[in-house]
Amino acid sequence: MDLSIVLVAAVLASLALGVLLAHGICVAMFQIFRIHSRQVAMTRSARTAMKPAVTGGVVEG
Repeated sequence: MDLSIVLVAAVLASLALGVLLAHGICVAMFQIFRIHSRQVAMTRSARTAMKPAVTGGVVEG
């Protein structure tokens, strides 16, 4: 009986550790993606600021 209680406790502790580890990995990856998306947004806004405005798609000349 004592062995089964210890075994159940070990299984639950292992499960909890795995869930916490997976949560930490997900949070870290979302943080990395957030940094990347900010860099992409800054690059896009810099590119659009450098491009001349096209008026109506009509080319004169």
